[in-house]
Amino acid sequence: MTIHRTSGTPPGRLIAVLCLVVLLSACAGPARKQANDWSGLRWPPPPEQARFRYVTTLRNHKDIERGKEETRLRDTITGVAGAPVPTPLKEPYAIVANGGRLYVSDIRINRIHVFDIPRGRYFTMGYRFEGKLAKPLGMALREEALYVADVKQRRVVVYDPLGLYQRSIGDEKDLTRPTDVALSPDGQRIYVVDTGGVESQDHRIVVFDHEGKKLFTIGKRGSAPGEFNLPVALTIVADGTLYVLDAGNFRVQALDPDGKPLRAWGTVGNNPGQFARPKGIAHDRDGNIYVVDAAFGNVQVFDPEGRLLLPMGKRDEADDRPGRYGLLTAVDLDEKGYLYLLDRMFKKIDVIQKLESR
Repeated sequence: MTIHRTSGTPPGRLIAVLCLVVLLSACAGPARKQANDWSGLRWPPPPEQARFRYVTTLRNHKDIERGKEETRLRDTITGVAGAPVPTPLKEPYAIVANGGRLYVSDIRINRIHVFDIPRGRYFTMGYRFEGKLAKPLGMALREEALYVADVKQRRVVVYDPLGLYQRSIGDEKDLTRPTDVALSPDGQRIYVVDTGGVESQDHRIVVFDHEGKKLFTIGKRGSAPGEFNLPVALTIVADGTLYVLDAGNFRVQALDPDGKPLRAWGTVGNNPGQFARPKGIAHDRDGNIYVVDAAFGNVQVFDPEGRLLLPMGKRDEADDRPGRYGLLTAVDLDEKGYLYLLDRMFKKIDVIQKLESR
């Protein structure tokens, strides 16, 4: 486990640095707004009332370390400002967030990156002993545990929040290609997305009890209600309803906790409300559903009945700026309503705040 920390700077030195920065700014003439200031980015754009606003972008440990602003001032004075900081994200796949801590699975280095924002720490997990990961994909997070779907080992690996291995759930007899995992609101059931494959009929949800005993499966390969074609992710709202991203059928399916079909929405296409390459799904406290689409480079927000509320973002493989995405693969929201969008191509996490309606 590697932890990075930033040492503090004496107050006197910091004051001197600030004075020098002010003096240099005065000599340079009137202050101008920086080109990389995206503080005004909102969705929807004016004149409509904003419901979401861009907050920041995370790429590496320096973006969360305590004292990062004074570090940047020091770098400016010493002439190293603008030097790129290598991102630890190599090929990020999925993200989960809670309590200011972000977990990001990485399928190139087969580890989980942890950005512990309140403590200003970064470390990795999933590389030791019986908890070593082979290809981590989707994850689920509760206060006491992180659940990771390992598609290569055909199991779900459970860790404590600091990365200590606890146990594993499922094996090659139970799972074909586990790609995501979610927990019932009471924690008594564990739902695993089994994507199957082109040659497999195991396109389904496998349900375990809280101790890891297999209970039953939901669905099979097909396009009828309750059937799936390459399901890739799921999210479970407060009343226990499952929302499954049925990617090969270009739709979201809502099921009750036992797998009974309730409703579905979505078709293939490039218009708002349709899907082309859906990758990830999440929900907020109001039960709204968020779906990221790699082809569109956006996240679409739906109400629980499937009515489109708002799209955010745009695909752009050449312009790495907030709201532009080369390959969106995952989305999650934390308990405070912050939205986290994971871009595999640009190796970044855009943080977006959901604004309270007036």
